Amino acid sequence: MQKEANPTSDFPYWSLDTEAVLTKLNASLNGLTTAQAIQRLQEYGRNSLQGKSKITPLKMLLGQFKSPIILILIFATLVSAFVQDWVDAAIILGIVFASAILSFVQEYSANNAAEKLRAQIHVTSRVLRDGKEQIVPNEEVVMGDIVLLSAGNLVPADGIVLEANDFFVNEAVLTGETYPVEKKPGKVELNAVLHERTNCVFMGTSVRSGTAKVLITETGARTFFGQIAKRLTLRTPETEFERGVRRLGYLLTEVMFILVVGIFALNVFFHKPVLDSLLFSLALAVGLTPQLLPAIININLSKGSQAMAKQDVIVRRLSSIENFGSMDILCTDKTGTLTEGVIRLDHAYDVQGQESEKVKRAAWLNAHFQNGMVNPLDEAIVTTIKDEEKTAKKIDEIPYDFVRKRLTIVVEENGVCTMISKGAYLKVLEVCTTVEVAGEMQNLSDAWRQKLQEWYSEWSEQGYRVLGIAQRVVPQQPGYGRDDEHGMVFLGFLLFFDPPKTGVLETIQRLEDMGVHIKIITGDNMLVARHTALAIGMKNPVIKSGDEINNLGDEALWHLAEKIDIFADVDPNEKERIILALKKTGHVVGYMGDGINDAPSLHSADVGISVANAVDVAKESADFVLLKHDLTVLERGIREGRKTFANTLKYVFMATSANFGNMFSVAGASLFLPFLPLLPTQILLINFLTDFPEMTIATDNVDPIYVEKPHRWNIHFIRRFMLVFGPLSSVFDYLTFGLMLFVVKGHEATFQSGWFIESVLSAALVVFTLRTRLPIFHSRPSRWMLLATAAVGLVTLLIPYTSLGKLFNFKPLPPIALIGIFLIVLLYFTTAEITKRWFFRRYEI
Repeated sequence: MQKEANPTSDFPYWSLDTEAVLTKLNASLNGLTTAQAIQRLQEYGRNSLQGKSKITPLKMLLGQFKSPIILILIFATLVSAFVQDWVDAAIILGIVFASAILSFVQEYSANNAAEKLRAQIHVTSRVLRDGKEQIVPNEEVVMGDIVLLSAGNLVPADGIVLEANDFFVNEAVLTGETYPVEKKPGKVELNAVLHERTNCVFMGTSVRSGTAKVLITETGARTFFGQIAKRLTLRTPETEFERGVRRLGYLLTEVMFILVVGIFALNVFFHKPVLDSLLFSLALAVGLTPQLLPAIININLSKGSQAMAKQDVIVRRLSSIENFGSMDILCTDKTGTLTEGVIRLDHAYDVQGQESEKVKRAAWLNAHFQNGMVNPLDEAIVTTIKDEEKTAKKIDEIPYDFVRKRLTIVVEENGVCTMISKGAYLKVLEVCTTVEVAGEMQNLSDAWRQKLQEWYSEWSEQGYRVLGIAQRVVPQQPGYGRDDEHGMVFLGFLLFFDPPKTGVLETIQRLEDMGVHIKIITGDNMLVARHTALAIGMKNPVIKSGDEINNLGDEALWHLAEKIDIFADVDPNEKERIILALKKTGHVVGYMGDGINDAPSLHSADVGISVANAVDVAKESADFVLLKHDLTVLERGIREGRKTFANTLKYVFMATSANFGNMFSVAGASLFLPFLPLLPTQILLINFLTDFPEMTIATDNVDPIYVEKPHRWNIHFIRRFMLVFGPLSSVFDYLTFGLMLFVVKGHEATFQSGWFIESVLSAALVVFTLRTRLPIFHSRPSRWMLLATAAVGLVTLLIPYTSLGKLFNFKPLPPIALIGIFLIVLLYFTTAEITKRWFFRRYEI
């Protein structure tokens, strides 16, 4: 059994010496042993919040009984039992349990599959165990663990900082403060509040820059973040699809309220039994409502996530799948998406444009000794330059950050300390005062600045990413900081090349044809961005720089954003502004990113997309994770997202129109018939049988028109569809009334039996015309839908001839009645096909 408290809950670890905390936790600077970690995991539980615990089968089963529709049915059961109508009570209760179990089986199976897929993408931490570095899932981090953090990591749990090197953490999730906070070892005051605990890190925050070694003091629900989660119910932002479902609910509620109250009042007015009228009205309410909609949405989303996984897209948030299909703008960086993502170092030039061994040596030292965030530029340097001299020793590091855009290393070699800076050309140049020319120092004059700029522009226009590199001899001291980056000697340039991906233009064109417009947002300068755009075949791209964007007001950016193809040299805040501007103008915006600075944009976008090798904070912020960094994978994922969206809409169209038509017919018939046209239990049985085949809708084939362009919720269109096809089905219901009253001359049970058969058969068959905009023979339904419909049709025809039929007050029908019903259903099917073609020509979804 897991404990609810832990050893640190009664002492303020932030105000104590490290030794005291280590003693209290029975930990050491070398980390725990594996045996200790396993024991603590069993004793205190996994490092996760209670709100993220796995849904058990029992919880999911009980959840099927929470919907208002089920509660209405249970109320009807209680009413029937109260008046000792035990047969009706048993039938209603049986239908309730049958619907709930059917939904549960499908939903549980689909959710299990989706969970297994999501488990493929998990966040890990580097910890010291058994005296060596190991990688463990964040959920297995325990108190007393020594965790090694670097830029891009999510902090897995609360802890104190043991060692830090220019270590800055983004705590916006807890404090709302957007600027990173520097963390250092050392104790703080006992009464220090959260933002004053500069020696602590907290679960849910992310490392912006630098490196640190941290001792974990609190995990799971006992962390600061976990305590907040206990007090607050955090609601994720409503997606476009969820908003549509909510508005559909309002529409159905309005129609249901008017219809039910009106029918109940009329039945009482015509002196029909009050109890029967009440149960009849309640059954109408249930009959009008697509009661399996929540389950079918979940099943569609889960099945959709499985289909997307086969296309190398892992869905982390199921509710975002519809947004994926609705997306009409995709913002992406160029590296790895438009280019091969395999960066190589092509040249190391001095200030005269000549290959330089000194520049190579400085670059290698800088890249080899840095231990901040892993990046492809440093990997390219270390891979390309083979340095056999092992005489240099690292003294200190000033990590890269997105303001300085430099990475600085201090090394000692032969008794001399040298500071080496590498980074964005202009950011390196701004800390330089001299240049090295053929081994001699010269002042960084205006003439030299102009010459260096000419080199930079020429190489950028050729598509190279150009970095600057500089160095200076520094006095030996205990540590170095950003203020020491000055008076440096500019050595030269590093030229990196990332060739365009083969076939990327065709992929972009296919996305454009699907209604998804690509916008490139990159930190590279305008010259490199333009070269890449032209290399992949973009014609006359409209380009704006980050400085130009920054000088625009919000309204001006709203106006211009959708006209711009490439946003170059932008910082994280500008990225977020661009995405918000595009959303403001009515677009569903996707953002694809994999870096530390991409997290805010991934949060802000309607669809956040990352890749499997992205930094932790990017993967955690994303709705989708691509197993391959490729637009082709994304294209396939969008197609699957649109199929899922289309299949969900099919159910909404079919269920609302069919249910509305049936209830319209029942309401009208109840006004002139001396008996109830259908008993409450019969209405519920019709609803159950007609919904059963639609549980297979997630497997159905989708017309190309739903995949070719993005579609969004349109409540007006759904209302129009319901008001056309609902009354159309009622026309044939009234033909059935005429058949049963004037041809068959049946009494109450015969009338109800005939209408039951016609209602289920017509609803089941018309699905095959309403599921597609195409002529019926041009769109093939899925095999499972065909089998389920055939089974329901057979059961419907047999029920009146069985003992079960007697429970529902059905009677066997004469042959003439069955022949008449078959002809009416066929006529309805044909008319619906003709009406459908007229409707979709007149109205666009």
